[in-house]
Amino acid sequence: MNNIPHVVTGLIAVSRDCFPIELSKKRRALVAAACAGAGTAVTELETVVENDGDVTKALAEIAAKKVESLVIYLGNFGPEGPATLLAQKFAGPVMVAAAAEESGRDLIAGRGDAYCGLLSASYNIGLRSLRVHIPENPVGTPPEVAAMIREFIPVARIVAGLRRLKIFSFGPRPFDFLTCHAPIKPLFDIGVEIMENSELDMYDAFLSKKGDPRIPAVAADMAKELGKGNTYPDLLHGLAQFEIALLDFMEKNLGSSRYAVFANKCWPSFEKFFGFVPCFINSRLATRGIPISCEADIYGALSEYICSCATETPAAILDINNTVPADMYAEAGVKAYANNELFMGFHCGNTSSTCMASPVLKYQLIMHRLMEPGKDPDIPRGTLEGTIKPGAITIFRLQGTAEAALKAYVAQGEILNIDPKSFGCIAVFAVREMARFYRHVLIGKRFPHHTAVAFAHTGRALFDAMQLIGVPDVAFNLPKSVPYPGEYLA
Repeated sequence: MNNIPHVVTGLIAVSRDCFPIELSKKRRALVAAACAGAGTAVTELETVVENDGDVTKALAEIAAKKVESLVIYLGNFGPEGPATLLAQKFAGPVMVAAAAEESGRDLIAGRGDAYCGLLSASYNIGLRSLRVHIPENPVGTPPEVAAMIREFIPVARIVAGLRRLKIFSFGPRPFDFLTCHAPIKPLFDIGVEIMENSELDMYDAFLSKKGDPRIPAVAADMAKELGKGNTYPDLLHGLAQFEIALLDFMEKNLGSSRYAVFANKCWPSFEKFFGFVPCFINSRLATRGIPISCEADIYGALSEYICSCATETPAAILDINNTVPADMYAEAGVKAYANNELFMGFHCGNTSSTCMASPVLKYQLIMHRLMEPGKDPDIPRGTLEGTIKPGAITIFRLQGTAEAALKAYVAQGEILNIDPKSFGCIAVFAVREMARFYRHVLIGKRFPHHTAVAFAHTGRALFDAMQLIGVPDVAFNLPKSVPYPGEYLA
């Protein structure tokens, strides 16, 4: 997934000059060793920050070792001024943690007082108006700090990705989906660029790739991916031409950004001119960490990307679509959830094939009803359909409000192994207290119908990332065993 940051995380110790610097060095080395033992990649920095001059040295070492996220570790009380100055001058995401005392046998020469020092550091973080990640229990032994760093890395990936992300949109957001309309001003507040284009720009890019010599190889790759699900082999060359057009457009127009996503209008005129629906291409690019949201849903694409950064796996955008009928619920024999804790997640056919059981290339049934009633499917062909695999999921959305502010929600659940008995890419989702979450978060806080789906339990990383980028309103539905500030909504 070249479109997802692979951040290098640095570990740097700080030390107050009236405490032994060797204590911070020793404790930093123990944390680095604990990270290595747990398979967590960190770059140990040799500089120990005691004063402002050390901040300059540290920044030079950080640049030389290409560190993109930073853990500032209080091995002893620490100098709150230089420590927070380093956080201020470092360009990437920062976590702050502190060392617990090791033994009652060494509380004179070996006492570090980092428990106290972190309080002073946090006050200075406020004085400098900084946003840093402070774990829920930020003072710990080396293995505990290593666990904190492991939880910080996906948060750092999200923040690093957003700061270098560009959203390409094609076409106006449809009138029939006003829920996909939202101000773009908040995107700039979190460092995301956006380039809005017309459907003619997309069509021009597509036509310019006619006869491209790469088309046969891309079509062959599509056929290999589909296997027995390749029901429309005649469609693959056109789809390959479209995929090449999008990827070339992205490469040409990234500019100063490093990563990109798309928010594309996909109906009703698209099919008439392109001769297919783009769903399978949306699926394929999602597999590569380049999500494409449907219906020009800019914040949907952004939310998908955040999910992919959290998990380093494909995400999907789905409708929170329909209830599960009572007879189907009874037939499935669900014991762990009430029926109002279930819903069907659905979209036309845009989910990565890696997340589906036996995906098949089909046609968009709803568009076929509208555009070709009574005829064999033609221009609505190109969806990738099938049941989404059962397993852990997190639903998430970051949204711009009418007042040009940001809000978000995050909820964990699972996909059940139940036949959804319907069309599209679809599955039965289960979320604890979904009825309450639906009424008081999704409706009560006016979120649209599209949700981004991460195929893992990654609610903590998503919640912490929203805190780090400064989203003021984050509603959540997460296990009670995970402590968070604010109301537990389930």
